[in-house]
Amino acid sequence: MKNYDVVALGELLVDFTQNGMSAQGNWLMEANPGGAPCNVLAMLAKLEHSVSFVGKVGNDMFGKMLQSKIASLGIGTENLVLSKEYKTTLAFVHTSNDGDRSFSFYRNQGADSMLESSELKSELISAAKIFHFGTLSMTNENCFNATKAALEIAKNSSVLRSFDPNLRLPLWENENQAKEKILFGLSECEILKIASEELEFVSGEKSICDGVNWLRSKFNIPLITVTKGKEGSEAFYSDGKISLHESVGTFSNVKTIDTTGAGDTFCACVLREILCNGYENFSADRLQKMLVFANAASSLVTTKKGSLSIMPERTEIEQLIKGGL
Repeated sequence: MKNYDVVALGELLVDFTQNGMSAQGNWLMEANPGGAPCNVLAMLAKLEHSVSFVGKVGNDMFGKMLQSKIASLGIGTENLVLSKEYKTTLAFVHTSNDGDRSFSFYRNQGADSMLESSELKSELISAAKIFHFGTLSMTNENCFNATKAALEIAKNSSVLRSFDPNLRLPLWENENQAKEKILFGLSECEILKIASEELEFVSGEKSICDGVNWLRSKFNIPLITVTKGKEGSEAFYSDGKISLHESVGTFSNVKTIDTTGAGDTFCACVLREILCNGYENFSADRLQKMLVFANAASSLVTTKKGSLSIMPERTEIEQLIKGGL
């Protein structure tokens, strides 16, 4: 019995974002709850889907704040482990004038990276329709083993597996290690959301179509979506007989101030389409509508600082689409 629409495993952390200056001329930092897998769940919860999170935070002031926050957003915390040994991971976000960002991570044995296979609740994962994961739960042996165990549970329980590489090179020992884990994730998923720069990183191809063809030659991933930042997104679907491709632009009438969480919001909207209408019989028209909705939602997220706590309402998304068409 599938009690959850989506269960996600990975990092839950605090994103410290600059939010003004003090009277003494010092940065004022806002503690925003974040972490890509939980961002995905937050958007899905906003769209009234049942979701739960698998991960680990410290049993400290930040971990307890995160636990309380995601619970208030409708995200299940049954498999959120509070560690007495490891501290909650922190990230400091620097945002440029165009809203793009860079990260400084404080994660040397951060709690999220120390999740153990023995701490997984297999019944939670097997009760999901979709299991979502990324690569940051693969950066060391502990969390990589937990990710592999969770994927095995999902596979054995006929749970669709969704993957977003969410590449953060500073968290890897080297590029080869990052590429190796992305390739592992690609071998394990049936739904892929990947950024254009990540596609080029793993495939070596500059063209999106060439990159997707490279993926198709090595992995069986029926639905591939590629995000391109301000240039919108593309979708590719193949059921073994046909391949469909559509490209949709972004919404230029929104003012971007922070792109954190935009890709996660997009990914959540792709999963919403599958949950609502199934994983078969995609058409060009269906892909087009899926991308428009996902692009509108991710555009709205960029108009505010933070990610997990500022996901848009369905009515806001529909209003933006109506005004942008």
